[in-house]
Amino acid sequence: MKLTTVFAIIASVCAGNLFADDTLVFEAKNVQGDAPHAVLIAGDEEYRTEETMPMLAKLLSQKHGFKCTVLFAFGPDGASHIDPNNSKGLRGLEALDSADLMIIGTRFRQPDETQAAHIAKFLNAGKPVIGIRTATHAFNGNGSFGGIGFGEFGRKVLGEQWVSHHGHHKKEGCRGVIEEANASHAILNGVADVFAPSDVYGVTHLTDSDTVLMRGAVTETLDPASKIVEGEKNEPMQALAWLHTYKTPDGNGEGRSFCTTAGASVDFVSEDLRRIVVNAAYFLLDKEVPRKADVDFVDPYYPSFYGFIKEQGYWQNLGLTTDQLKLGHSTQTPDPKGSPEWNFRPTPPAK
Repeated sequence: MKLTTVFAIIASVCAGNLFADDTLVFEAKNVQGDAPHAVLIAGDEEYRTEETMPMLAKLLSQKHGFKCTVLFAFGPDGASHIDPNNSKGLRGLEALDSADLMIIGTRFRQPDETQAAHIAKFLNAGKPVIGIRTATHAFNGNGSFGGIGFGEFGRKVLGEQWVSHHGHHKKEGCRGVIEEANASHAILNGVADVFAPSDVYGVTHLTDSDTVLMRGAVTETLDPASKIVEGEKNEPMQALAWLHTYKTPDGNGEGRSFCTTAGASVDFVSEDLRRIVVNAAYFLLDKEVPRKADVDFVDPYYPSFYGFIKEQGYWQNLGLTTDQLKLGHSTQTPDPKGSPEWNFRPTPPAK
């Protein structure tokens, strides 16, 4: 650890505010009494949850009466900048101790024993979980949440683990197709058209006890107007969104989860993908799901395209902090090098 970093940490401790700015907290708007508390956990190298989770938290807090706390992966050694490439950089998981709902989109994270204990406590209480995209492989390594190993989180809590890219990554997109047998489910209220350019994941481990709400049809291109690929690629279509019941790590209870393998930041340009996640939050907390939830962006949303960023020092040089993600702020991060063209980008105003 650099000496300057040591001095900075000592100064923060003396001031009583070590890591005080590591979480974003959005209080519920226009709510009387106690608001349900959702903790949204970002931290993946590829799909830009550092952009997605603050956007969803603003929706849930400002339009739907949730208190929201957003957690991130930060750079090493007490760094103040967000660094999704740091698999051991998650901070603030103690927020789960007062949470009613976890929304997670991490990829291969390795929390330390103290941080992992907060996740175990949350799961042992049987509280609900929403997982997006890489949450099927949210954690990695030799640690555990009691009776659930890091690598087992997706399969045991959400019903699925990492399997494959079923679509051609960065070339073929995904159109949501509602499962006819469950078309009247409340989570699908107001949901008609989901398009996700992050392609379709393979899903092979769901059982008859899981409730598939939507399947993902592979499309010819990343254009939201592109046609569905004909032939065996979509026969059968892979599950895209479902409900699952998990057993608590201590084996003493059960909890409910909702998962969608869509969830890249560009996927959430789709209004109905935002709506299905908001609806799931209501449903899992036994709240009446709106007929058509308001999911208009609170602040303008300019997502960057997905992809790994391996440039040395990129995140440190970018200097993204929680201050830049608060209410009234919008990020405009460049697409990773080598990103394909995509024609549905929200356009920032001219400076």
